[in-house]
Amino acid sequence: MVVDRKGFVPQHRERIYLVGFIDDTDFSWDAFRGQEPDRMNMGDILHPNDGSEDVSHENYSRFITGRKGKVLDKYILSDKLWTYLYNYAAKHKGNGFGYGMVTKKSVARTLSARYYKDGSEILVSRGSGNPRRLTPRECARLMGYDKPGS
Repeated sequence: MVVDRKGFVPQHRERIYLVGFIDDTDFSWDAFRGQEPDRMNMGDILHPNDGSEDVSHENYSRFITGRKGKVLDKYILSDKLWTYLYNYAAKHKGNGFGYGMVTKKSVARTLSARYYKDGSEILVSRGSGNPRRLTPRECARLMGYDKPGS
């Protein structure tokens, strides 16, 4: 059975489950094929930047600033890194290399353990400016921790 978590978190993350039994059993995958929840998107986990997020928690100052909750500049890609990633993707187009850009309506790629290096697999579009990386809080939300609204 293949399960994609995008119904539970805004991340395209397929996993294969194999089950084996030595003896006969009444097991059926049908019991696990319940109705999936409405698909989430990146807008459900990104900092809203409109002042609606409770920023009173002490750790939030490491990610966002001001009454509107603006994401700190340290998460925005430098011109040099953005140019490198953009050119690298153009050079290797069609070979699976490059960056992944998300918007509030997107579903992200799988978040990898190497994300802290350059964040290239999940970049958040900022319109006309350089994209930014996810904050650690957004990464936690993407993996299903600290659900939006809780």
